[in-house]
Amino acid sequence: MKFTETKLKGCFILEPNVIHDDRGYFMESFNERTFQNAVEQSVHFVQDNQSFSTRGVLRGLHYQTGEFAQAKLVRVIQGDVLDVAVDIRPGSATFGHYEAVILSAENQKQFFVPRGFAHGFLVLSETATFFYKCDNFYNKESEGGIIFNDPTIGIDWNFDAEKLIISEKDTHLPTLENAKKAW
Repeated sequence: MKFTETKLKGCFILEPNVIHDDRGYFMESFNERTFQNAVEQSVHFVQDNQSFSTRGVLRGLHYQTGEFAQAKLVRVIQGDVLDVAVDIRPGSATFGHYEAVILSAENQKQFFVPRGFAHGFLVLSETATFFYKCDNFYNKESEGGIIFNDPTIGIDWNFDAEKLIISEKDTHLPTLENAKKAW
């Protein structure tokens, strides 16, 4: 598996080795030892989640605070999405910056988003099935979020804003400046 660190320290794009033959393909999607050696972090995943969405669905930008902060390893098993992580670590040289990557069933890339980042994705295909591992259990009281179109972050979603499908909750998220502190 190939690991590439992004411009945001601690965020990695993973590209598995895929073996193709006339039957289809085989790949190892996760190996704890290889993963921890590559990201140089001790991460133990405790929860798997999956979502199914249609074109234009934007989920996020979400994070967990305090003792319930979460790292995520995300991938798409059907369709394609624009996946985004925003650095919300105070004192970080890249605080408020984002990284965006296309994840698809075809490219089989994965994105590791460590604790201290807000995370979200936009579905680009007709439908997409999104899968992610978390290193901490979800806690509603520790949930935080940032509005997807915060002008100080300036995420280029490259999608017609009029065609976005966003939950009522996510349309009312605060800007980064007014967000619940993740630290």
